Amino acid sequence: MSKRNKIIYWIATIWLALGLTSTAVIQIFQMKTDGPGGLENVVHMGFPADMLLLLGVWKILGVVALLIPRSPILKEWAYAGIFFTISGALYFHVRSGDGVGMIAPVMLYLVLIAASWYFRPADRTLVPARV
Repeated sequence: MSKRNKIIYWIATIWLALGLTSTAVIQIFQMKTDGPGGLENVVHMGFPADMLLLLGVWKILGVVALLIPRSPILKEWAYAGIFFTISGALYFHVRSGDGVGMIAPVMLYLVLIAASWYFRPADRTLVPARV
C-alpha cells in the first residue's frame, strides 16, 4: 500500500469514526439538537425517539469494529451496516423534504465510508491483495 493511500485511508476512517461517535453520543443521550441525528430531526422524519438508543449503540459498535486491528470479516460487516444506516438516513431526509443543510452531512458520511473502504490496507480486507 502506498503512503498516499494509507494517508487517505486514515483521514477518511478517523473522520468517519469521529462523526459516527459524535452522532452516536447525541443519539444515546437523546440530546436535543437541530443537526443530524438529533431528537427533533429523527422525530421530524417519523421515527420514534426510543430508536435513537439503538442507532447510537450500533454506531459505537461499528466504530469499534472499524478501528480494531485485523478482524476483516467484522470490518466488512461494519462497513455494510454503516452504509445501510447512512443510506437509509439519506432516503428519509430526502423523503421528508429536508434541505441541503441536513442532506450534505449524510452525503459526506457516504463519501467517507466509500473512501475508507476503498483505501483500506490489505490486512483489513477479506482477500489480501496480491503483490
